[in-house]
Amino acid sequence: MAPTWDPLDKSLPDTPENRREDRFPRGLVIRLFAYLVAGHLVAAFLYLLFLVGGQNQ
Repeated sequence: MAPTWDPLDKSLPDTPENRREDRFPRGLVIRLFAYLVAGHLVAAFLYLLFLVGGQNQ
């Protein structure tokens, strides 16, 4: 879906509600949070594998 707000369009009044560059897009925040959680889960799993593997020697 194409964005409905054009920052170069001067027909809209310049109010904080009309300025979208003040905050991150919601989808980006959700993806960033998901990648951080998934990355930490993978790192914890690898740490657990090395921890268990090191005890068997």
